[in-house]
Amino acid sequence: MGTDFVCSYAMGSSNGLVPIQEKQPLFSFGVISDIQYADIPDGHSFLGVPRYYRHSVLVLQRAVEKWNNQPKLDFLIHFGDIVDGFCPKDKSLEAVTSVVNEFKKFDGPVYHMIGNHCLYNLPREKLLPLLNISCLDHRAYYDFSPAPGYRFIVLDGYDSSALGWPQDHPKTLEALKFLNEKNPNLDKNSPIGLDGLERRFLMFNGAVGKEQLQWLDNILKDATSLNEKVVVCCHLPLDPNASSKEALLWNYDEVMNIIHQYDCVKICMAGHDHKGGYSIDSHGVHHRVLEAALECPPGTDAFGHIEAHDDGCLLIGTGRMKSTIMMFNS
Repeated sequence: MGTDFVCSYAMGSSNGLVPIQEKQPLFSFGVISDIQYADIPDGHSFLGVPRYYRHSVLVLQRAVEKWNNQPKLDFLIHFGDIVDGFCPKDKSLEAVTSVVNEFKKFDGPVYHMIGNHCLYNLPREKLLPLLNISCLDHRAYYDFSPAPGYRFIVLDGYDSSALGWPQDHPKTLEALKFLNEKNPNLDKNSPIGLDGLERRFLMFNGAVGKEQLQWLDNILKDATSLNEKVVVCCHLPLDPNASSKEALLWNYDEVMNIIHQYDCVKICMAGHDHKGGYSIDSHGVHHRVLEAALECPPGTDAFGHIEAHDDGCLLIGTGRMKSTIMMFNS
Protein backbone atom coordinates (compact mmCIF):
# COMPACT_ATOMS: atom_id res chain seq x y z
CA MET A 1 0.00 0.00 0.00
CA GLY A 2 2.14 2.84 -1.32
CA THR A 3 5.33 1.76 0.42
CA ASP A 4 7.54 3.67 -2.02
CA PHE A 5 5.65 6.85 -1.25
CA VAL A 6 5.85 6.35 2.51
CA CYS A 7 9.56 5.54 2.37
CA SER A 8 10.21 8.77 0.49
CA TYR A 9 9.62 10.74 3.69
CA ALA A 10 10.61 10.48 7.32
CA MET A 11 9.36 12.23 10.40
CA GLY A 12 11.51 15.21 11.33
CA SER A 13 11.53 18.57 13.06
CA SER A 14 10.25 20.74 10.21
CA ASN A 15 6.47 20.47 10.29
CA GLY A 16 6.79 16.74 10.86
CA LEU A 17 8.35 15.83 7.51
CA VAL A 18 11.79 15.80 5.97
CA PRO A 19 12.30 14.64 2.35
CA ILE A 20 14.77 11.75 2.13
CA GLN A 21 14.75 10.90 -1.55
CA GLU A 22 13.23 12.40 -4.63
CA LYS A 23 9.93 11.08 -5.92
CA GLN A 24 8.33 13.08 -8.68
CA PRO A 25 4.68 13.91 -7.92
CA LEU A 26 2.03 13.75 -10.63
CA PHE A 27 1.29 17.40 -9.83
CA SER A 28 1.55 19.82 -6.91
CA PHE A 29 -0.72 22.62 -5.68
CA GLY A 30 -0.81 25.29 -2.99
CA VAL A 31 -3.41 25.50 -0.20
CA ILE A 32 -4.47 28.30 2.13
CA SER A 33 -7.67 29.03 4.04
CA ASP A 34 -9.52 31.63 6.11
CA ILE A 35 -7.49 34.75 5.41
CA GLN A 36 -10.38 36.94 6.62
CA TYR A 37 -8.52 40.14 5.88
CA ALA A 38 -9.85 43.46 7.14
CA ASP A 39 -8.14 46.82 7.59
CA ILE A 40 -9.10 46.97 11.26
CA PRO A 41 -7.27 46.44 14.58
CA ASP A 42 -6.62 42.90 15.79
CA GLY A 43 -9.44 41.20 17.70
CA HIS A 44 -10.63 37.88 19.09
CA SER A 45 -13.04 35.11 18.20
CA PHE A 46 -16.10 34.50 20.39
CA LEU A 47 -13.94 31.92 22.19
CA GLY A 48 -11.21 34.47 22.83
CA VAL A 49 -8.71 33.28 20.19
CA PRO A 50 -6.65 36.21 18.84
CA ARG A 51 -7.30 37.25 15.24
CA TYR A 52 -4.85 39.27 13.17
CA TYR A 53 -6.94 40.93 10.47
CA ARG A 54 -4.25 43.04 8.81
CA HIS A 55 -1.45 40.50 9.14
CA SER A 56 -3.39 37.75 7.34
CA VAL A 57 -2.83 39.29 3.91
CA LEU A 58 0.91 39.31 4.66
CA VAL A 59 0.64 35.55 5.22
CA LEU A 60 -0.89 35.28 1.74
CA GLN A 61 1.85 37.47 0.25
CA ARG A 62 4.58 35.27 1.74
CA ALA A 63 2.71 32.17 0.57
CA VAL A 64 2.51 33.40 -3.02
CA GLU A 65 6.17 34.36 -2.99
CA LYS A 66 7.14 30.91 -1.72
CA TRP A 67 4.81 29.09 -4.13
CA ASN A 68 6.27 31.04 -7.07
CA ASN A 69 9.88 30.40 -6.05
CA GLN A 70 9.78 26.69 -5.23
CA PRO A 71 9.48 23.86 -7.80
CA LYS A 72 6.58 24.68 -10.08
CA LEU A 73 3.12 24.36 -8.54
CA ASP A 74 0.37 23.61 -11.03
CA PHE A 75 -2.39 25.59 -9.28
CA LEU A 76 -3.59 26.70 -5.87
CA ILE A 77 -6.83 26.34 -3.93
CA HIS A 78 -8.16 28.88 -1.44
CA PHE A 79 -10.69 27.32 0.94
CA GLY A 80 -12.88 30.35 1.55
CA ASP A 81 -13.38 33.37 3.82
CA ILE A 82 -11.28 35.81 1.84
CA VAL A 83 -12.23 38.80 4.05
CA ASP A 84 -13.71 39.11 7.54
CA GLY A 85 -17.27 39.83 8.59
CA PHE A 86 -16.05 42.81 10.62
CA CYS A 87 -14.75 44.49 7.49
CA PRO A 88 -16.65 47.81 7.14
CA LYS A 89 -19.35 47.16 4.55
CA ASP A 90 -18.47 50.26 2.55
CA LYS A 91 -14.97 48.77 2.21
CA SER A 92 -16.03 45.18 1.36
CA LEU A 93 -15.59 45.43 -2.40
CA GLU A 94 -12.22 47.13 -2.01
CA ALA A 95 -11.04 44.53 0.54
CA VAL A 96 -12.10 41.52 -1.53
CA THR A 97 -10.54 43.03 -4.65
CA SER A 98 -7.25 43.74 -2.87
CA VAL A 99 -6.92 40.14 -1.63
CA VAL A 100 -7.94 38.72 -5.02
CA ASN A 101 -5.18 40.85 -6.57
CA GLU A 102 -2.66 39.21 -4.22
CA PHE A 103 -3.84 35.79 -5.41
CA LYS A 104 -3.40 36.95 -9.02
CA LYS A 105 0.33 37.30 -8.37
CA PHE A 106 0.53 33.50 -8.23
CA ASP A 107 2.01 32.08 -11.42
CA GLY A 108 -0.84 29.71 -12.28
CA PRO A 109 -4.58 29.05 -11.94
CA VAL A 110 -6.30 29.92 -8.63
CA TYR A 111 -9.47 28.11 -7.50
CA HIS A 112 -11.70 29.74 -4.88
CA MET A 113 -14.72 28.66 -2.86
CA ILE A 114 -17.10 30.74 -0.80
CA GLY A 115 -17.32 30.88 2.98
CA ASN A 116 -19.64 32.58 5.43
CA HIS A 117 -17.41 35.65 5.84
CA CYS A 118 -17.35 36.13 2.07
CA LEU A 119 -21.15 36.24 2.12
CA TYR A 120 -21.30 38.65 5.06
CA ASN A 121 -19.54 41.14 2.82
CA LEU A 122 -20.95 40.73 -0.66
CA PRO A 123 -23.97 39.08 -2.30
CA ARG A 124 -23.28 36.20 -4.64
CA GLU A 125 -23.84 38.19 -7.82
CA LYS A 126 -20.97 40.53 -6.89
CA LEU A 127 -18.75 38.00 -5.11
CA LEU A 128 -18.61 35.13 -7.60
CA PRO A 129 -17.28 37.12 -10.58
CA LEU A 130 -14.49 38.50 -8.38
CA LEU A 131 -13.54 34.94 -7.43
CA ASN A 132 -13.77 33.80 -11.07
CA ILE A 133 -16.53 31.33 -10.19
CA SER A 134 -18.89 31.18 -13.17
CA CYS A 135 -21.86 28.94 -12.41
CA LEU A 136 -25.51 29.07 -13.39
CA ASP A 137 -27.89 30.97 -11.09
CA HIS A 138 -25.08 32.20 -8.80
CA ARG A 139 -24.27 28.70 -7.62
CA ALA A 140 -20.69 28.10 -6.54
CA TYR A 141 -19.96 24.41 -7.10
CA TYR A 142 -17.81 23.03 -9.89
CA ASP A 143 -15.17 20.44 -10.73
CA PHE A 144 -11.88 20.35 -12.58
CA SER A 145 -9.22 17.80 -13.58
CA PRO A 146 -5.66 19.10 -13.16
CA ALA A 147 -4.03 15.94 -14.52
CA PRO A 148 -5.07 12.56 -15.93
CA GLY A 149 -6.31 10.30 -13.15
CA TYR A 150 -7.43 13.03 -10.71
CA ARG A 151 -10.65 15.02 -10.29
CA PHE A 152 -11.27 17.90 -7.87
CA ILE A 153 -14.82 18.70 -6.74
CA VAL A 154 -15.52 22.10 -5.15
CA LEU A 155 -18.77 22.12 -3.17
CA ASP A 156 -20.94 25.13 -2.35
CA GLY A 157 -21.51 24.69 1.38
CA TYR A 158 -23.85 27.69 1.46
CA ASP A 159 -26.12 26.46 -1.31
CA SER A 160 -28.87 26.25 1.31
CA SER A 161 -28.14 29.16 3.61
CA ALA A 162 -29.50 32.28 5.25
CA LEU A 163 -26.38 34.08 3.96
CA GLY A 164 -25.63 35.51 0.53
CA TRP A 165 -29.02 35.01 -1.13
CA PRO A 166 -31.63 37.83 -1.27
CA GLN A 167 -33.80 37.97 1.86
CA ASP A 168 -36.89 36.83 -0.04
CA HIS A 169 -35.08 34.11 -2.03
CA PRO A 170 -36.55 30.60 -1.63
CA LYS A 171 -33.16 29.33 -0.45
CA THR A 172 -33.05 31.97 2.30
CA LEU A 173 -36.59 31.24 3.44
CA GLU A 174 -35.98 27.49 3.40
CA ALA A 175 -32.77 27.88 5.43
CA LEU A 176 -34.42 30.13 8.02
CA LYS A 177 -37.30 27.66 8.41
CA PHE A 178 -34.78 24.84 8.87
CA LEU A 179 -32.79 26.82 11.46
CA ASN A 180 -35.93 27.69 13.43
CA GLU A 181 -36.78 23.99 13.61
CA LYS A 182 -33.27 22.92 14.62
CA ASN A 183 -32.09 25.81 16.82
CA PRO A 184 -34.51 27.34 19.37
CA ASN A 185 -32.12 30.17 20.31
CA LEU A 186 -33.00 33.72 19.36
CA ASP A 187 -29.41 34.09 18.22
CA LYS A 188 -29.11 31.47 15.50
CA ASN A 189 -25.32 31.57 15.79
CA SER A 190 -25.55 30.35 19.39
CA PRO A 191 -25.24 26.59 20.11
CA ILE A 192 -26.48 26.98 23.71
CA GLY A 193 -28.75 24.05 24.61
CA LEU A 194 -27.83 22.07 21.49
CA ASP A 195 -26.28 18.66 22.14
CA GLY A 196 -23.58 16.78 20.25
CA LEU A 197 -23.85 16.95 16.49
CA GLU A 198 -26.90 19.23 16.75
CA ARG A 199 -24.46 22.03 17.58
CA ARG A 200 -23.78 22.40 13.84
CA PHE A 201 -27.20 23.99 13.26
CA LEU A 202 -25.92 27.57 13.31
CA MET A 203 -26.50 30.43 10.89
CA PHE A 204 -22.82 30.70 9.96
CA ASN A 205 -23.01 27.18 8.51
CA GLY A 206 -25.06 25.92 5.59
CA ALA A 207 -25.98 22.90 3.49
CA VAL A 208 -25.56 21.33 0.08
CA GLY A 209 -28.91 21.47 -1.72
CA LYS A 210 -30.73 18.64 -3.48
CA GLU A 211 -29.68 19.62 -7.01
CA GLN A 212 -26.06 19.85 -5.90
CA LEU A 213 -26.30 16.45 -4.21
CA GLN A 214 -27.51 14.96 -7.49
CA TRP A 215 -24.73 16.76 -9.36
CA LEU A 216 -22.19 15.33 -6.89
CA ASP A 217 -23.51 11.83 -7.43
CA ASN A 218 -23.28 12.23 -11.22
CA ILE A 219 -19.71 13.58 -11.04
CA LEU A 220 -18.63 10.67 -8.83
CA LYS A 221 -20.20 8.19 -11.28
CA ASP A 222 -18.25 9.83 -14.09
CA ALA A 223 -15.01 9.84 -12.07
CA THR A 224 -15.49 6.15 -11.27
CA SER A 225 -15.98 5.27 -14.92
CA LEU A 226 -12.77 7.15 -15.78
CA ASN A 227 -10.86 5.52 -12.90
CA GLU A 228 -10.08 8.92 -11.40
CA LYS A 229 -9.07 9.67 -7.81
CA VAL A 230 -11.23 12.43 -6.34
CA VAL A 231 -10.45 15.23 -3.88
CA VAL A 232 -13.58 16.91 -2.49
CA CYS A 233 -13.16 20.52 -1.34
CA CYS A 234 -15.64 22.49 0.75
CA HIS A 235 -15.31 25.46 3.10
CA LEU A 236 -17.31 23.52 5.70
CA PRO A 237 -15.87 20.26 7.13
CA LEU A 238 -17.54 16.93 6.39
CA ASP A 239 -16.37 14.72 9.26
CA PRO A 240 -17.01 15.25 13.01
CA ASN A 241 -13.70 13.60 13.90
CA ALA A 242 -11.73 16.25 11.98
CA SER A 243 -13.67 19.29 13.16
CA SER A 244 -15.52 21.01 15.94
CA LYS A 245 -19.19 20.05 15.81
CA GLU A 246 -20.08 23.74 15.53
CA ALA A 247 -18.24 24.00 12.21
CA LEU A 248 -19.80 21.09 10.29
CA LEU A 249 -21.89 21.29 7.15
CA TRP A 250 -25.56 20.98 8.15
CA ASN A 251 -26.06 17.91 5.97
CA TYR A 252 -22.52 16.54 6.04
CA ASP A 253 -24.06 13.10 6.61
CA GLU A 254 -26.03 13.24 3.34
CA VAL A 255 -22.94 14.32 1.45
CA MET A 256 -20.81 11.57 2.98
CA ASN A 257 -23.50 8.95 2.29
CA ILE A 258 -23.12 9.76 -1.40
CA ILE A 259 -19.32 9.87 -1.24
CA HIS A 260 -19.16 6.52 0.55
CA GLN A 261 -21.04 4.86 -2.31
CA TYR A 262 -17.90 5.28 -4.42
CA ASP A 263 -14.30 4.20 -3.93
CA CYS A 264 -12.95 7.08 -6.00
CA VAL A 265 -13.04 9.75 -3.26
CA LYS A 266 -9.72 9.71 -1.43
CA ILE A 267 -9.59 13.07 0.40
CA CYS A 268 -12.08 15.66 1.68
CA MET A 269 -10.51 19.04 2.46
CA ALA A 270 -12.03 22.03 4.24
CA GLY A 271 -11.41 25.26 6.12
CA HIS A 272 -13.77 27.13 8.51
CA ASP A 273 -12.62 25.43 11.74
CA HIS A 274 -9.54 27.59 12.28
CA LYS A 275 -7.55 25.25 14.51
CA GLY A 276 -7.40 22.62 11.76
CA GLY A 277 -7.94 18.88 12.04
CA TYR A 278 -7.37 15.48 10.48
CA SER A 279 -9.14 12.12 10.48
CA ILE A 280 -9.61 8.97 8.42
CA ASP A 281 -13.22 7.84 8.31
CA SER A 282 -14.65 4.31 8.33
CA HIS A 283 -14.36 4.08 4.53
CA GLY A 284 -10.72 5.14 4.45
CA VAL A 285 -11.42 8.70 3.25
CA HIS A 286 -8.95 11.26 4.59
CA HIS A 287 -10.43 14.47 6.04
CA ARG A 288 -8.06 17.42 6.36
CA VAL A 289 -9.28 20.74 7.78
CA LEU A 290 -6.72 23.50 7.17
CA GLU A 291 -5.36 25.85 9.82
CA ALA A 292 -6.41 29.49 9.35
CA ALA A 293 -4.14 32.25 8.09
CA LEU A 294 -6.18 34.69 10.20
CA GLU A 295 -4.92 33.28 13.49
CA CYS A 296 -1.21 33.62 12.70
CA PRO A 297 0.54 36.10 15.01
CA PRO A 298 2.77 38.59 13.15
CA GLY A 299 5.75 36.83 11.62
CA THR A 300 4.10 33.40 11.54
CA ASP A 301 2.38 31.60 8.67
CA ALA A 302 -0.23 28.96 7.84
CA PHE A 303 -0.19 27.67 4.29
CA GLY A 304 1.21 24.70 2.42
CA HIS A 305 1.43 22.75 -0.76
CA ILE A 306 0.33 19.24 -1.64
CA GLU A 307 2.20 16.73 -3.76
CA ALA A 308 -0.18 14.29 -5.45
CA HIS A 309 0.96 10.73 -6.22
CA ASP A 310 -0.77 7.59 -7.46
CA ASP A 311 -0.85 6.09 -3.98
CA GLY A 312 -1.32 9.14 -1.76
CA CYS A 313 -0.95 12.85 -1.20
CA LEU A 314 1.57 14.69 0.94
CA LEU A 315 0.66 18.03 2.52
CA ILE A 316 3.85 19.93 3.28
CA GLY A 317 2.88 22.65 5.71
CA THR A 318 4.55 25.97 6.45
CA GLY A 319 4.38 27.54 9.90
CA ARG A 320 1.21 26.64 11.79
CA MET A 321 -0.11 24.39 9.02
CA LYS A 322 0.73 20.82 9.97
CA SER A 323 2.21 18.47 7.41
CA THR A 324 0.15 15.36 6.73
CA ILE A 325 0.76 12.09 4.86
CA MET A 326 -2.48 10.78 3.33
CA MET A 327 -2.05 7.26 1.94
CA PHE A 328 -4.79 5.70 -0.19
CA ASN A 329 -6.26 2.28 0.55
CA SER A 330 -6.28 1.32 -3.09
